[in-house]
Amino acid sequence: MHRHRDRQQEQDGSRQPGQDGSQQRRVIRVLVVAQILGGVGAGATLSLGALLAAETSGSSAWSGMAATMATLGAAAAAVPLATLAQRRGRRISLATGSLISCCGALLAITAASLSLFPLLLVALVLLGAGAATGLQARFAATDLATQSTRGRSLAVVVWSTTIGAVLGPNLFEPGQVVAGVLGIPPLSGGFVFTAAAQVAAAIVYSLGLRPDPLLTALRHQAADRPAEDAAPGKQRGLAILARNPGARFAVVTIAVSHAAMVSVMAMTPVHLHDHGAGLSVIGLTISLHVAGMYALSPVFGWIADRAGTTQGILCGQVLLLVALLTAWRGSESEAAVTASLILLGLGWSACIVSASALLAGAVDVSERAPVQGSSDLVMNLAGALGGALAGPALVLLGYSGLGAIAAVPVAVVLAWTLTRLSAARTRTTIGARTSGVIAPSPSSPSPPASPRPSE
Repeated sequence: MHRHRDRQQEQDGSRQPGQDGSQQRRVIRVLVVAQILGGVGAGATLSLGALLAAETSGSSAWSGMAATMATLGAAAAAVPLATLAQRRGRRISLATGSLISCCGALLAITAASLSLFPLLLVALVLLGAGAATGLQARFAATDLATQSTRGRSLAVVVWSTTIGAVLGPNLFEPGQVVAGVLGIPPLSGGFVFTAAAQVAAAIVYSLGLRPDPLLTALRHQAADRPAEDAAPGKQRGLAILARNPGARFAVVTIAVSHAAMVSVMAMTPVHLHDHGAGLSVIGLTISLHVAGMYALSPVFGWIADRAGTTQGILCGQVLLLVALLTAWRGSESEAAVTASLILLGLGWSACIVSASALLAGAVDVSERAPVQGSSDLVMNLAGALGGALAGPALVLLGYSGLGAIAAVPVAVVLAWTLTRLSAARTRTTIGARTSGVIAPSPSSPSPPASPRPSE
C-alpha cells in the first residue's frame, strides 16, 4: 500500500523521487556554477572566433564560419553526450563535454599560432561541444525535480548562462595580455581563459554531481516500478519522438523558435550597419537581445510551473510573432529593430524553457537522455539552417522580408499550440462531465439520486 501511494505521489509531482529535496538543491547549485564557467567559453567563442577566422584565413568572408562550425559541433556532440549520460550518468557526460571543449580551445590557439585555417575549423567544431554541454545541463536540472518545480529548476540553470556569456566577450583585452606573456597571437589569448574555464567546469561536474542525478532517478524508478510495468527496451531518441506526440510537439517548438531567433539575430548587425548605425547602437541592441534571452528565464519557468508548459509555449510564440512582425513593419527604425530583438530574446526564452520542461515530463525517465539528445541535435541543425538561409534572404528580400518569412513557421507552431490547448480543455470538460464533477445548469432537471450502496 505504501509503495503504491509513493508511486502515485511521484506521478502527480507531490513527491521528489527518493529525495527530500536536498540533493536536488545541491544539483542546481553545481549546475549553476558550471554553467557560469561554461558560458565564459561560449562567449569567447562567439566574440573571438569570427575575428580569428578572418585573420587565419586572410579574408573576412570566412568570419561567419566560426558560428557555423561551432553550431555544427554542438549538433554533432548532442546525441553522443546524451548516450553517454544514459549509460554513465550526467556527471561523466557533462564533464566529458567540457573537456572536449577545452581541447577545442587549445587547438584554436595552436591553429592561430600556425595560421592554419582548416585546423581552426576543427577546433571550432570541438568548441561546439561546450554549447552542447550547456544545453544538456538544463535537462540535468529536471532529473530529480518534481512536476511542480521542473520549469523553475531548468530556468535557473538557463539564467546562469547569462553571467558567463556576458563575461566571455569582455576577455579580449585581458586575453591580449595573456597572449603577450605566453608568446601566442593576440586574438588567441582569450581562448586560454576558455580552456581554463572548461577544465574548471569539468572538475565541478565531476566532484559536485555525486550521486549522479540521472542515475539516482533511474534507480528510484526501477525500485518503485513493478516488474510488469518495466520500461521498454532501449530506443533511439527519434524513434521515441515518433510515437510520443507531446515530446514531438516540444522538439518542433524548440527547433522553430531557435531557427527564427538565430536567422533574425544573425542578420541584425549587418542590417543596422548598412543603414548607418554606429557600433555602439549595434552593441547595445545585441546586448539587450542577449539579456532578453536569459535574464527573465526564471520568470518563464515560474509561468510554466504555475500555468502549464503549453501555456508557457503559447506566451513565447506570441512574443516571437510580435517580434518578427515588428521587424517586418519597422525595419527602417533603429528603435523598432531594437524592440524586436528584445522581444525576440524574450520569446526564445519562454519557448525554450517551457518546451524543455514539457519534453522532460513527456517521456519516461529511462527515455529522457536519448530524447533530449535528439532535441538538441534538431535544435542546433535548425539554428544552422536558419543562419545559413538568413543571408540570402536578407540580400533578396531585405530585413523586413526576412522577418516576414521567419514569422511563417512561428505562426504554424502558434496555431498548433492553440489546437493542443483547445483539445486539452475539451478532454478535461468531457472527463469532468463523465465523472459528475460539473454540476447541471440551473435550468436542467436534476438527475435522479443514486441508491446508496449496501455496506
